[in-house]
Amino acid sequence: MIGAPLDSLIVRRTGSLLVPLVQIFALYVLFFGQYGPGGGFVAGVMISASLILGLLVFGGNGLSAKRAKSLLLGDGVGLLLFVAVGGLCLIGGGQFLNYSEAPIPGLQDASRRYAGILLTQIGVALDVAVAAVSIVFSLSRSTEGGTSDA
Repeated sequence: MIGAPLDSLIVRRTGSLLVPLVQIFALYVLFFGQYGPGGGFVAGVMISASLILGLLVFGGNGLSAKRAKSLLLGDGVGLLLFVAVGGLCLIGGGQFLNYSEAPIPGLQDASRRYAGILLTQIGVALDVAVAAVSIVFSLSRSTEGGTSDA
């Protein structure tokens, strides 16, 4: 499934243009998701889709493959970040994920809420992206066995 890069110049040029644009837009959706539609899940899907597009267009040995494989090293970090923010709120004497109770010195309630929401959304985005990319790598390993239905 993930093999050599594609021979088509048009597909490679379009892919080299689309991959960074989708990643930049994913960061926009992540950072401004609490003000409109979007957030961590959508940003994670967009980041993983851009990495998967890079894998399919540029092959399994290119820079996109290295980025996707390095993302897999962050498996569990998103969940740990999510739980850490919730635990920080508990330490402050509030409820789990009650961001206004997080003991962050020097920040007002609104700033603590913004920071808490942003950190939890980053954790969600990281977990979603890792899960999607790991599914693609798992499926590509299972199809490398050479089994065919024909």
